[in-house]
Amino acid sequence: MTKALSSGASVVAIDNKIEQAMDLVKSHLMYAVREEVEVLKEQIKELIEKNSQLEQENNLLKTLASPEQLAQFQAQLQTGSPPATTQPQGTTQPPAQPASQGSGSTA
Repeated sequence: MTKALSSGASVVAIDNKIEQAMDLVKSHLMYAVREEVEVLKEQIKELIEKNSQLEQENNLLKTLASPEQLAQFQAQLQTGSPPATTQPQGTTQPPAQPASQGSGSTA
């Protein structure tokens, strides 16, 4: 009967060690997850700030652009061609023509 008691105590001791090991793994995982969440929160915060800055810049550019420039930009978006470089206002050069020949890339 003492052998059964010692065997039962051994099983309980092993179960306790397994439970302790699982608790340790769980706490390490939770710590790692919390760290990653903090990093992601910071990245989200930075991206929100950058997005806000870009939206303000976009709104400013829209207010400064002439209706012709906006129309040209919309046309370029629809055709998928890259935006043409624009000259500063007040220059005498004609606006850049869209490159329809020799683009080099065919889909």
